[in-house]
Amino acid sequence: MGEPSEGALIVGVQRRGIAAWELGDHLDELELLLDTAGGRLLGRVVQERVKPDAATFIGSGKVEELAGLAKACEANLIIFDDDLSPAQTRNLQQRLGCKVIDRAGLILDIFARRARTRESRIQVELAQLNYLLPRLTRRWAHLSRQYGGIGTRGPVGSRGPGETQLETDKRAIGRRITQLRTELSRIEKARETRRSRRRDAFKVAIVGYTNAGKSTLLNALTRSDAFVEDRLFATLDPTARAMRLPDGTCVVLIDTVGFIRKLPPHLVASFKSTLEESRQADLFMHVVDISHPHWEGQLQRVGEILTELDLGQKPQLLLFNKVDKVDDAALLDGLKRQYPGAHFISALRGIRLYEVPGLITGFANRRWVRGEESFRPDEGDRMRLFEEQVQVVGRSFREGWIVVEYMREGG
Repeated sequence: MGEPSEGALIVGVQRRGIAAWELGDHLDELELLLDTAGGRLLGRVVQERVKPDAATFIGSGKVEELAGLAKACEANLIIFDDDLSPAQTRNLQQRLGCKVIDRAGLILDIFARRARTRESRIQVELAQLNYLLPRLTRRWAHLSRQYGGIGTRGPVGSRGPGETQLETDKRAIGRRITQLRTELSRIEKARETRRSRRRDAFKVAIVGYTNAGKSTLLNALTRSDAFVEDRLFATLDPTARAMRLPDGTCVVLIDTVGFIRKLPPHLVASFKSTLEESRQADLFMHVVDISHPHWEGQLQRVGEILTELDLGQKPQLLLFNKVDKVDDAALLDGLKRQYPGAHFISALRGIRLYEVPGLITGFANRRWVRGEESFRPDEGDRMRLFEEQVQVVGRSFREGWIVVEYMREGG
């Protein structure tokens, strides 16, 4: 990438209720994130604690151990798997003498590297500013100038949203946030215009954990060339492609950004307009990497995120991908019994991929009708009865009414 790779130590805390294998899986994923950001792993540090230390997240003795290890292996970056408060970050940087970021900061850096369109760059910068605002101290600015690198990258190749912005006061950053939100609003209006042109088409959003093979599936089904890379977060901008079904119907497939554990809330909020593409879909194709050792946790996490985004009620087609990497036939047979509605494919090798257009046809031919119904707050019983007869897409509160957005089969 034209830059020397940064050597980093990653830190995890095993708290009550978290199994050792689960923490190990989280740190494995953090290592992949570090690689995606262009860094290199120098070592792992793990501590068992009942609860995080208020000042440094890890205990003072562990801080001294970490400082010695960082000096011995010449690490210039420490990455914590958990969210750090601004005060914890400042205290750790002061005692360790090098840059400290958390998982959220690392993911933001990766998104800054991956952002290609004007919209995604604005969204990343907005998320970065919201993340950096409480951390914008004289010491943070000093460290950013001194160290640079991972965790201080801007959306267009600068550092942070720009070193000059880190040196400005919070009032100036507040004005920048307002400006970015205004610009995003204009872009969203243009996006809504494009969406309206394909409103009558049946839309399928491809969702799943990061690196599950969503873009590969899109390319295979539509014979297109969306960017694919065997790294986390290869896709940031939603990509829409047309596909013709066996019965001649044309549908729109939408590739989406992958989900991940501990996705930074600022990032989710900033990418609201991009997520709106998924909200407009008639069907979700949930792609799961069946070859991943902890695919069950990934499947569950995607379901949780969809629910958090009020998208959990969308019709879903479950696709277990990368079956070519699974040698255990008994495992596959068991999963077919456990998930009778799922389908097992390899998007890369084309295994059973021919079934997917027909499966989409089945959903499209059921002619789901979208609509909204309004209820007074005291009409709870009537609303529950109504929701039993439809598939609820989302609920909102407008001008004193509860508005239920729904889908149900047409005539």
